[in-house]
Amino acid sequence: MLKHILTITFRSVRKHRSSFAINLVGLSTGLAFAFLLYLWVQDERGVDKFHVNDERLYQVMEKSTENGQTRILESTQGPLSEAMERDLPEVEKSVTVMNLVREGMDITMKSEDKSFKSACLFSSEAFFDVFTFPLIAGESSRVLKEKNNVVISEALALKLFGTTAAALGKPIAWNAFGIDHLSAVAGVFENVDARSTLKFDVVLTKQKLVEDVWPNGAEWYNTGPQTYLLLTAGVDIAAFNKKIERYIDRYQKGNIFSLFVRKYSDAYLYGNYEGGEQAGGRITYVRLFSVIAFLLLFIASINFMNLSTAKVSGRMKEIGIKKTLGSGRQKLIYQFLGESIFVTLVAAVIALALAYLLMPQFNFITGKQLTLEYSTSQLSALFLLALITGMLAGSYPAFYLSGFRPLATLKGKLEGKVGAFLVRKGLVIFQFVVSFVLIVSVLIVYRQIEFARNKSVGYEKENVVYFDLEGKVFEHKNTLFEEIKRIPGVVQAGGISQTLITEEGGSSTYGLDWPGKVANRNIDFMVRSVDETLIPTLGIQVKEGKIFSNDLGDNASYLLLNETAAKVMGLTDPVGTKVTFWGEEKTILGIVKDFHTASIHQPISPLVFYYRPEQVSMAMVRIKENAAREVIAELHGLYSKLNPGYPLDIKFLEESFRAQYLAEEQTLTLAKYFALLTILISCLGLFGLAAFDTERRTKEIGIRKVLGASVSGIVAMLSKDFVRLVLIAVAIASPIAWWAMNKWLADFAYRIDIEWWMFGLAGLAAVVIAVATVSWQAIRAAVANPVESLRDE
Repeated sequence: MLKHILTITFRSVRKHRSSFAINLVGLSTGLAFAFLLYLWVQDERGVDKFHVNDERLYQVMEKSTENGQTRILESTQGPLSEAMERDLPEVEKSVTVMNLVREGMDITMKSEDKSFKSACLFSSEAFFDVFTFPLIAGESSRVLKEKNNVVISEALALKLFGTTAAALGKPIAWNAFGIDHLSAVAGVFENVDARSTLKFDVVLTKQKLVEDVWPNGAEWYNTGPQTYLLLTAGVDIAAFNKKIERYIDRYQKGNIFSLFVRKYSDAYLYGNYEGGEQAGGRITYVRLFSVIAFLLLFIASINFMNLSTAKVSGRMKEIGIKKTLGSGRQKLIYQFLGESIFVTLVAAVIALALAYLLMPQFNFITGKQLTLEYSTSQLSALFLLALITGMLAGSYPAFYLSGFRPLATLKGKLEGKVGAFLVRKGLVIFQFVVSFVLIVSVLIVYRQIEFARNKSVGYEKENVVYFDLEGKVFEHKNTLFEEIKRIPGVVQAGGISQTLITEEGGSSTYGLDWPGKVANRNIDFMVRSVDETLIPTLGIQVKEGKIFSNDLGDNASYLLLNETAAKVMGLTDPVGTKVTFWGEEKTILGIVKDFHTASIHQPISPLVFYYRPEQVSMAMVRIKENAAREVIAELHGLYSKLNPGYPLDIKFLEESFRAQYLAEEQTLTLAKYFALLTILISCLGLFGLAAFDTERRTKEIGIRKVLGASVSGIVAMLSKDFVRLVLIAVAIASPIAWWAMNKWLADFAYRIDIEWWMFGLAGLAAVVIAVATVSWQAIRAAVANPVESLRDE
């Protein structure tokens, strides 16, 4: 049976080379991209799942509601983890992590004459017991026990010391906020797994953080670190969340936070919240591209169906003879399914080669490190995709072709089955529904990303560079800034305690009291220490009052607030109001207009600027347009002269802002490719149906030509039916696209409106594509000699 199927398949391929080629292109391309998407989806679902304690590892989240807006924060109070481990029997171990990468800071780690910028964490003792970051050297329970211990990655150990073994016990010098520190290497861990969302090269101790670097981090009124819990087995999470909801009240009355835990490995895929409730996240994209992978294969299968049925007349006698000689319908079904599976398996081999060739570009687009391992699991997945696609592609032709009556097929007469013809039209409509939805989606995603890029953020992010202040320049910031301002091409320069670009606003506090404040009602304020030139450097606009300046006198006696802060405080005339900030009396000097510190996914946070130039750890420099290259070269020279041994890592503020939309930009790029691919495969399907329709109407076309019909008239006659199909697809797809994109846009606090012209443009594109595809077949039929089609009549 198998030999017979292969023989018949080879004969069919030789006889219908063009159809075979079209099927092969559609199926192999669809399988290649579906396979790449399968690998991507598997990788996405595996993020943070590698931890041994995955099922019991949870992160403490804080929820606050103010002015009708609910915020979900990862930042927690410094003492929270120890308190929860001490007070709650459900907590087996707890970990505090202060992730400087989240705060926009790297620290230079130095050993003798070698120095490298490194991503650093401060963490409590149980970090390596709770998380699975395997140690190459050192004991997990001891490496963070002593205050001056440090644990470094294998890569950093090799850079600094040559071998991992040589690193143990060696001193590493580092500088934070102008203070030199010396730590001893107590352990070396394997390079962080690519599937980890926590990226770091260095782990320092929490004790070092709260005693020597950030003493306020030990206070309940400040937030910043993240808190992770290893719960005991069998804990009822719903009951535990109810128990800890008002847990902070034990240590500080009047806070606006309630607590809950979420599974640590859920954060990557389910990180979005609406109204305080979990509302998806990257899982939306995982589901989206899983559906797209299925649709690609289904659309490619539709092409196979349409082309198989379009060429039915060439196989009518074969079917009739086989039925006359006793072949049953089941045997014919097996034959046609076998042919489609064979073609699909050939396509799978080509798809594997295509996937290999496309993998580097796919990784570049998605930011992944996927590899083709040719493992049993990967090859089995591709084989299964091919098998399912082959059965799907061959199912309709098999049942359709095997259903002809022997006498009719031997006479060479097609049976005009209305149902079958409607099915083929329905399949083409489905293809263009998918194509139209993707075209509209690409257009709306593009418009939203452009809106986000071009929306006024409230300050001038263009032509601004920034870098960390370490070592000697931290102590001599005034000298550094004076020298920077003398560089030709520099407009202005100022200092700030940490970057403004952060999803949660970075360090925050509710250590602010003011007249009229409701008793026991604390609000979480984002805080930044600045010097007198930071505000003009960034072009932040002043709504009322003044800003810090050298003419003011005692700048440290004043605060600046943004509009949102004044609003949540209920101050109608805020300038001049006396407030208490961290126990000290201050005066509100001015109100700056609201500006975005996070992406437009998030609403604007209440913000406090306080004057503390000795605390600024980041320089921001505004450069004249087209002067970046020369100024950056001068900055490198100046920094190395004033601060030998510390590398300078300069970043552009606009690039950091754009990086917040990386997920959307990746989605847009992928959607563009898949929209083009879907259109291409759909056009192949339309080509197949046009071929079938032309073949079915050959005699009609011949008669019309004999009676004087023009070529343009026949082309219009053949094309109008397909244009009608596309218009039906547009009508069906429009509400689907509107619903889907409204749902996607709901994740943005600031968004575009969906307008009618977007659907009109996508519909026009679909019609033009359809007409261009059908025209070749229509013109070919219209110019054919009518004698050929009428000679049997």
